[in-house]
Amino acid sequence: MDRYLVFGHPVRHSKSPFIHTLFARQTQQELEYGLAEPAVDEFAQALRTFFDQEGKGCNVTVPFKEQAFTLVDRLSPRAKRAGAVNTIKLTDDGVLLGDNTDGAGLVADLKSHGVTLADSRILLLGAGGAARGALAPLLAELPSELVIANRTHAKAQQLAAEFCDLGHVTAQTYEQLAGSFDLVINSTSASLQGELPPLAPALIHTDIAIYDMMYGASDTAFISWAKQHGARQTMDGLGMLVEQAAEAFTVWRGIRPGTKQVLRELKRNLGVI
Repeated sequence: MDRYLVFGHPVRHSKSPFIHTLFARQTQQELEYGLAEPAVDEFAQALRTFFDQEGKGCNVTVPFKEQAFTLVDRLSPRAKRAGAVNTIKLTDDGVLLGDNTDGAGLVADLKSHGVTLADSRILLLGAGGAARGALAPLLAELPSELVIANRTHAKAQQLAAEFCDLGHVTAQTYEQLAGSFDLVINSTSASLQGELPPLAPALIHTDIAIYDMMYGASDTAFISWAKQHGARQTMDGLGMLVEQAAEAFTVWRGIRPGTKQVLRELKRNLGVI
């Protein structure tokens, strides 16, 4: 039976085995999917061992995505742009192909919620790996402007410069932010600590869409804050988790699973519904 894993540290909390088991059942694919939690300095060896023992593919999560980028034989265009790999496939000719499905998963989830990206004004909070992975897929949807805001302004400026060939992308400090945004995406990990990015409440209005890449059994701190200031459409990253997994499954198996029922089952599993 074909074997797949998710590598991370820590990774025991991962819902990837649950998701991919449901995908396999739905598409009648025979595979097994497990967890691997090597020490931070043992990831490269663990990855080699897995594929030497006839592993077919894996997902890679924190803190190994940037390291995986350097360990594969070939990179997809979107992995090159993201500077990180979250999906690896062993091809038929024995090549380790590194891909990044995070941005595609984000865009798919936004669209599933009816969010219009074309000609919209988007604010992306954060300039780390999550933001980098999202930029190219977001810009491919042709927003009128994408603004990056980050606590360290120089990082936002660097990221905007790297992606300016793909569309109208600029960097601003939190204090500079002004005007009306159609969509705000929080790619920072602040919600994991129950903290908030320093966003002015005046930027929130009733017609804005709010997206937090983090998720939990209840509203994240950022979503709760946005609702308190009038945002009517708020979304967390659970749908992105399922959509990026579906994209990875497609890379591996050549068949795209449906995501709606799997997302419902995942919410039940987490006690969200």
